Amino acid sequence: ETNMAASRRPEHTAPPEIFYGVDEARKYTSNTRMIEIQLKMSERAMELLSLPEDQACYILDIGCGSGLSGETLTDNGHVWVGVDISEAMLDIAVEREVEGDVILRDMGQGMPFRSGTFDGVISISALQWLCNADKKNHNPSHRLHRFFTTLYSSMCRGCRAVFQLYPENSQQLELITAQAMKSGFTGGVVVDYPNSTKAKKIFLVLFTGGTQNLPRGLGSGPGERGVPDQVPYSDVRQRWKSKNPKLQKKSKQWIQQKKERARKKGKDTRPDSKYTGRKRGPKF
Repeated sequence: ETNMAASRRPEHTAPPEIFYGVDEARKYTSNTRMIEIQLKMSERAMELLSLPEDQACYILDIGCGSGLSGETLTDNGHVWVGVDISEAMLDIAVEREVEGDVILRDMGQGMPFRSGTFDGVISISALQWLCNADKKNHNPSHRLHRFFTTLYSSMCRGCRAVFQLYPENSQQLELITAQAMKSGFTGGVVVDYPNSTKAKKIFLVLFTGGTQNLPRGLGSGPGERGVPDQVPYSDVRQRWKSKNPKLQKKSKQWIQQKKERARKKGKDTRPDSKYTGRKRGPKF
């Protein structure tokens, strides 16, 4: 049996809603290294989603936490909804004023959305939690099947779901993949940098119908330039550049974009004026 992760795994410590309590949630959101890793994995997941260019899509973020991965979706012009089991994590997301709507939900109980709601799904470091039985009535196979069945129903036909995950061993990965296929999905596992201990990342890329080719993992061999749905492999690590550069927070353009997104949601928003984004002078 090949171990695919570090020996001290969070899911062996406590259930997710307890492990990601107030203290852990704040530590997770303020740790610059974790934020950087989350950003890179979210950008790679976006890449594997292969969404239409210059088109705003409606995306579901499963295990959204404090909204770090959601910020990548917002920066790329998409509208999103986040689901997480940790109330402490969602409290921080609300405190940070993320653009997406967030919902407190155990994904093992299924996704509570109408059929054909989402154009795509991403999930970062969450899916492996379903392989643990934290309560007497928890059966990992049943919970995975309910999750994937309801997720499949909530997605548009011909779109993708991309899960970055840390399976404990090959049996866990096989269990997760098998339940996804039983629920109607096609697709498979994409491994980035399979020969690297530190850089190796596992993605489960699922399709809801249509003729789609499974993307190849980064760093899996020479001569990969030009592979569809994939960033060309290079020995030099470069940060992936978004088509929509991130604006400086609180700048005039940032405020105008935020107000425009609010208007599209039907929220009451003050009209723009020459004073929008202008810094106030010192108070008397």
